[in-house]
Formats: sequence, structure tokens, C-alpha cells
Amino acid sequence: MHISEGILSAPVLVTGAALAAGGVALGLKKMDYERIPEVAVLSSAFFVASLIHVPLGPSSVHLVLNGLVGVLLGWIAFPSILVALTLQTLLFQFGGFTVLGVNTFNMAAPAVVSYYLFNYLVRRGNYTVSAGAAFLAGALGVGGGAMLIALCLVTTGEEFISVAKVILLAHMPVMIIEGLITSFCVLFLKKVKPELLEVGR
Repeated sequence: MHISEGILSAPVLVTGAALAAGGVALGLKKMDYERIPEVAVLSSAFFVASLIHVPLGPSSVHLVLNGLVGVLLGWIAFPSILVALTLQTLLFQFGGFTVLGVNTFNMAAPAVVSYYLFNYLVRRGNYTVSAGAAFLAGALGVGGGAMLIALCLVTTGEEFISVAKVILLAHMPVMIIEGLITSFCVLFLKKVKPELLEVGR
């Protein structure tokens, strides 16, 4: 779900960078020093999940796990996702530095929304409720990211409308897969390390 360099207009790039910078600053403010190892693990999960991707026009389709990162970290998802995207740009040339702000916001904003909608149910619900909330968080993370990517493309130019539609359609099955993976991960954490569910609080 990385947008490649040389596609977006300058206003979209500047807006994305500004919004991402604000989110990262707020996330860093909320991050406790002793939680850095847990945040690093989730950054690694995001990094690895995105490695296997299928190019799709100016973007790509792949697992993201931003819903999982978001429902566990809240605003800390912004710096966590920024680190993972920066490493992907440096090591594999995914996306690019000029679109780093936009890509960060597109992935982290739905993650934060997932946190506010589903974190309480994930932490305090029984296994069935937690699984359902985690599924919705995973699906929302991918779906929200795809919608933001489509919005960025459409805002850049009308010639990207057809590509934006394809991106939205292509991510529908990914939403289901992400939901299932997020649900499995949350249930696993509730059994073996429930304190991880409190990282973003």
C-alpha cells in the first residue's frame, strides 16, 4: 500500500507530511520508555508483513497489520509505522522519501481510529467479543488505508480515478485476511502475554 514517488502533487505531499509529523509528535509524547521493546516488536511485524507485495499501478497490495498495530498502540502507531516505512524505503526502495509522510499518515491514521473504536473491546471483552473487535480493527486498518490512498490519488488528478477504484476493489479480500490474522494475534496475546494489550494506554 505504498504510493510511489513522482505521482502525487506537491499540496498532497506537504499535507501528508504535516499530518504525519503531528501524529508522530503526539505518539512520541505518549510513548513510555519501558514500552519501547514492545513497540519495536510491532514495528517489526508491520515491516515483515509488507515485504511480500504485488505491484498495482502507483501502489501495491500486501499484508499491512496496521489494524493490529493501531489497536495495541494507539497514537504510538505513528512513530512505529514511520520507522518501519523508513527502513523499507532505505532497504528495499518501497515508496520513497518524498512520499514517506503521506504513506505514514495513510497507514497510521486508520490504525489510530481502530484503537479508539476497538481497543476497549479487545482488552476487556471475552474471547468472542475480542476476536470480533480485532477482526473489525484489522479490516478497518486496511480498508481505511486503501481509501486514503484512493483519496490522495484522486486529489492529485482525475486521471487516477480508475486506478483508485482498482485499489479499493483489490484490497477487499485483503481486509478479510487482515481481520482474521489480527483476530488470531489478539487471542494469542490474551492467552500468553495480555500485558501487551495495554502498551498504548
